[in-house]
Amino acid sequence: MEAVRTLIAWAGDDPLREGLRDTPRRVVEAYDEWFSGYRGDPAAELGRTFEDVQGYDDIVMLRDIEVESHCEHHMAPFIGKAYVAYMPTNKVVGISKLARVVEIFARRLQTQEALTQQIVDAIADELKPAGVAVLIDAEHQCMTNRGVHHRHVSTITSQFAGVFRSDKDLQKRFLDFCNRR
Repeated sequence: MEAVRTLIAWAGDDPLREGLRDTPRRVVEAYDEWFSGYRGDPAAELGRTFEDVQGYDDIVMLRDIEVESHCEHHMAPFIGKAYVAYMPTNKVVGISKLARVVEIFARRLQTQEALTQQIVDAIADELKPAGVAVLIDAEHQCMTNRGVHHRHVSTITSQFAGVFRSDKDLQKRFLDFCNRR
């Protein structure tokens, strides 16, 4: 908490002023939430699977998963949506677990590129599917609130593994699903 008081003083205000007295505690609580992904285990989230898929062998996809992360270069937020798909082989995972994996990696200091790759790798490593596809579309506050001050600029990253990398038609299906409204 002393570090927060130091930052308040560095910014030119009095950390003992009435409106700021509880700010260090609130900032620490916020950071605890924002960076809770360091305590999460993606492998554990993906560990409980269901093998009774009754022959299902096509895309499983979650769209519009909210992403709230912080860029590792400025510690500024980037906020957007993730689209995550995999092609199961002989097992599936509860769909909420895919969203949890996104959340675990997003709640760390990140680059969007690394975040995208980490999600693909975790799903590929744990589920051993035929393929994985991830797309993230986010606005970076380090670009809107500082520096170039360009608002509403979206950064899109995507990564494909397995059949999503080798089968361009499957890749197109995934991207079409991402764009449906």
